[in-house]
Amino acid sequence: MAVRPGRHRGIGLALAGGGPLGAIYEIGALCALEETVTGLDLNALDGYVGVSAGGFVAAGLANGMTPRQLCDAFIGNAGPLRDRVPPSLFFRPAWGELLRRLSALPAQAARAGLAYAVQGRSLLGSLEQLGAVLPTGVFDQGPLQAQLRRMFAAPGRSDDFRQLRQRLVIVATDLDSGEAAPFGLPGWDHVPLSVAVAASAALPGLFPPVVIDGRSYVDGALKKTLHARVLLDMQLGLVLCLNPLVPFLAETGPGRVRRHRVLGGAVRPIPRLAQGGLPMVLSQTFRSLIHSRLELGMQGYARSHPDTDILLFEPDHRDPELFLANTFDYSQRRRLAEHAYQRTRAHLRSQRGTLGPRLSRHGLALDHAVLDDPRRRLLPRPGPRAARAATPGGQALQKLDEVLNDLQRTLATLG
Repeated sequence: MAVRPGRHRGIGLALAGGGPLGAIYEIGALCALEETVTGLDLNALDGYVGVSAGGFVAAGLANGMTPRQLCDAFIGNAGPLRDRVPPSLFFRPAWGELLRRLSALPAQAARAGLAYAVQGRSLLGSLEQLGAVLPTGVFDQGPLQAQLRRMFAAPGRSDDFRQLRQRLVIVATDLDSGEAAPFGLPGWDHVPLSVAVAASAALPGLFPPVVIDGRSYVDGALKKTLHARVLLDMQLGLVLCLNPLVPFLAETGPGRVRRHRVLGGAVRPIPRLAQGGLPMVLSQTFRSLIHSRLELGMQGYARSHPDTDILLFEPDHRDPELFLANTFDYSQRRRLAEHAYQRTRAHLRSQRGTLGPRLSRHGLALDHAVLDDPRRRLLPRPGPRAARAATPGGQALQKLDEVLNDLQRTLATLG
């Protein structure tokens, strides 16, 4: 956590990406922050900026959805149907994209064969031409966009940046130029909020680019991890930053092997990361790259805006719970959200001596009674669900969950 002395009024929130896992962590952490920091109203901040999954969370907050309502919608699958974001929305095959690409296969194959047989190109060079028929994404964001439109069309909300009470910026990346696209700023605020969120979360390879005004946009994290400068340039006094993905500090020296409790209560040791195979190595590599970029950005923010307090909240690097969870695993969302909620509370307790005075400069304070209450939970204990599972409807839902979990495991394996 980095803090600088502040003089200006106003509070902003910057949320990084991280797939469904990132949104799960951010919602759990925000619930903990709002209930333990007196005076902090996460629906009445002066500015919001979100990237990828953080864009969805920021858009909900700016539209008046409380962290608890976001928890119901995204994690608990509760609340009004218009607000629910079930797992199936993330895993609809992009049949349209696949069919469009396959329709070009005969012509592209003919050109590749001609280049090899007549023009004398190498076999590998000729086969490269077939890359144009590969789909740009395997999952369709259309259903997610439609659900976001319904969510933001509710009374008191808006799918139009210009009708929001607070400044909201959703950052995507222009695929053809590599430049950041700050939807919500003047000149970019005509794009519907639901479309901007979908564009910011369009991770290449998983989702096709989102076409807006004739240009293709993908995940906003390709350019920067956080994009907090949008808020810093508003001369706010306090900017809260949340980053869900951090590299794991394995600490596998003699006598320092970590153990991790997995589902079912079993305890297993965490080996050296290389022993986990390619998925674990790639996860650590990806997290290290984006986090080093974040660290450089935070150092730059401190130099360019020394009068703004910048508080960064992220998982403990030594905590294996979120590291071992697949970035796109939505099946364990309740457990992971509860973990993020409790770990954020533990972090606030451990830092209360330094956080209290810094928060007080902005009219905020830690509620020690709430913070020290051991009975506090984000979600109720899962007793009623077992009872519901015994009913025919509950069994059908359980079967659907199992099918989705199988699909998610396949996606994790391919990833």
